[in-house]
Amino acid sequence: MQTARAKYAIGQIVRHRNQSFRGVVFDVDAIFSNTEEWYLAIPESSRPLKDQPFYHLLAENDDDYYVAYVSEQNLVADTTGEPVDHPDLDDLFGDFEDGRYPLQFQLN
Repeated sequence: MQTARAKYAIGQIVRHRNQSFRGVVFDVDAIFSNTEEWYLAIPESSRPLKDQPFYHLLAENDDDYYVAYVSEQNLVADTTGEPVDHPDLDDLFGDFEDGRYPLQFQLN
């Protein structure tokens, strides 16, 4: 099996293609690596393929902050140039610079 190459990098800001949230990538799975229960909770008509990169995001919308797990097909690069205001950013990243966040330590 060939592993897909991630389109987005750790520290990059991305936006969901269909939902109104954006976030900072803090980890990437080469293929789907969540529970089957989580996957089946997605309506069948919009379930993403499992054999693509999935991104862990520190996400925000107009109302809340949370961690999101999103397939590559549902993401686009954020082009606003604006920082994300997630309260956990400082735990993982340095200051926002040049449109991205530098990672402060290596994840396993």
